Amino acid sequence: MLSVEALGKSYKIYASPRARLRALLTGQGRHTVKWALEDVSFALERGHCLGVIGPNGAGKSTLLKLITGTLRPTTGRVTKSGRLAAILELGAGFHPEFTGRANLYFAGSLIGIAQEDMRRLEPAIVAFAELGDAIHRPVKTYSSGMVVRLAFSLATAVEPDILIIDEALAVGDQRFQKKCSERIAHFRRSGCTILFCSHSQYHIRQLCDAALWLDHGRMQAFGETEDVLSAYESHVRMLESESEREATDAVTSEATPLSAGGRRAELASMSVAELEPGMPGLLRSTDLCVTVTARAAAGERPNFGVMLEQNKGIGIASVTTHHDGAVAREVAPGVWEARVTFPELPLHSGEYVLSAYLFDADGVLVYDEWLHHTVFRWIYPAKTPGLVRLPHHWS
Repeated sequence: MLSVEALGKSYKIYASPRARLRALLTGQGRHTVKWALEDVSFALERGHCLGVIGPNGAGKSTLLKLITGTLRPTTGRVTKSGRLAAILELGAGFHPEFTGRANLYFAGSLIGIAQEDMRRLEPAIVAFAELGDAIHRPVKTYSSGMVVRLAFSLATAVEPDILIIDEALAVGDQRFQKKCSERIAHFRRSGCTILFCSHSQYHIRQLCDAALWLDHGRMQAFGETEDVLSAYESHVRMLESESEREATDAVTSEATPLSAGGRRAELASMSVAELEPGMPGLLRSTDLCVTVTARAAAGERPNFGVMLEQNKGIGIASVTTHHDGAVAREVAPGVWEARVTFPELPLHSGEYVLSAYLFDADGVLVYDEWLHHTVFRWIYPAKTPGLVRLPHHWS
């Protein structure tokens, strides 16, 4: 169980180092007060997962540090019960000159794991981290992904009652992210309370029972995940520029090799049936038929997603194979294909955008995404105002 009551953290901002020194020596000095977090309250029961969202500088990391005890609050209090494990800043708790193995004992002692227990846990931690002989090298020689592997393996070596994860996991490779997601899901099923801070709204939706939206250190919304994310997305859209994004900015994926240590799967193509050439092309069929293909590493069975939007960025519909119970087919070794059809397209005339997404077999990890990949024009014979035709009847 975790309870946060009227939690706040402020800092004194001085005009210069001299002003700060004067304040320390005399107790006098002019300063301004900056609140990094102010008046935040919520409670989580055992087994609940809370997603924390908000822009950079919103106070998300400050909140997590106050809960873990890394920072002391200016106001309010935190009440927690049971063992707490946290993965915050990259490499926090590790000494760069120590080897990975030595850091297990050093950082492990900081989170309450005795040396005797660490000797018992060490083989499993090293195996999960998959660092091989690098476990005997100084941590300063590790890549950011290797540091995350070691940090996550250590923090989750003993099943915690409360698990706190900051955005640090984003630097891990896809295969390790999948392992982490599976372990997090296991903890959640076993009753672990989880705080998950991420910019990925998809993962917040998949993993969390509730969401907390922070902005400028204050709570903007707290409650059901979908309600909070919908409010946040509306806010973000209001702040976005109205200028159209160029097609060259749409494809963001990198062509990295499909291997055990690299990408597990990547989008390969996306096509629309009966779409005339052009920018944008004209859809000649009343059915919108979209085919998406992907390349995947051996043993990987990916899931597909397609999003349909108005060309001004207003979402209309999104579908995924895993939510609909559909299965992609392997058309060649390592090549997968999925086709979705929107029959009798219920859209009025206009320009529309299709995006493609690729997920792991569980539909949790996003392997690849092509945003605003295909733009097309659609002409509906009737000149009826509005965006879509909804099923209806008159009486």
